[in-house]
Amino acid sequence: MTQTDEAVFLYVEDDTYSREALEVIIHRVMRVAQEHFFVFEDSSDFLNRVRALPRKPDLFMLDIHVRPNNGFDMLKMLRADPEYANSRIVALTASVMNEEVELLKVSGFDGVIGKPINIASFPALVKRVLDGETIWHVTEM
Repeated sequence: MTQTDEAVFLYVEDDTYSREALEVIIHRVMRVAQEHFFVFEDSSDFLNRVRALPRKPDLFMLDIHVRPNNGFDMLKMLRADPEYANSRIVALTASVMNEEVELLKVSGFDGVIGKPINIASFPALVKRVLDGETIWHVTEM
């Protein structure tokens, strides 16, 4: 589908450390341009803010425990909107117990990438999602 360095990403994350860590991976490791990576520090007015982006994201990366709309709420909004219904959407979360991952699957996510993010494997996981694969990756400790 889309080359990773040409893809457009949206990351919704309320934790400063997690945001900064992913920005380093996206820009320095994956070489994604600044104008291809958008970050929301919360999920307020989520869908209107998504619509206001200069480019439609190729991949939405959603934290599950964010406010005021959690990751499941944001997923429902995107899937209900014809413009974004078929978008690639993954959860980036530390909640990766078996039952939590199963809930992410049945809710309609295209995958999960567990936190903390593994710098070595993250670029390949993103490429797989962009290529249409579903991934259920729990970070190794």
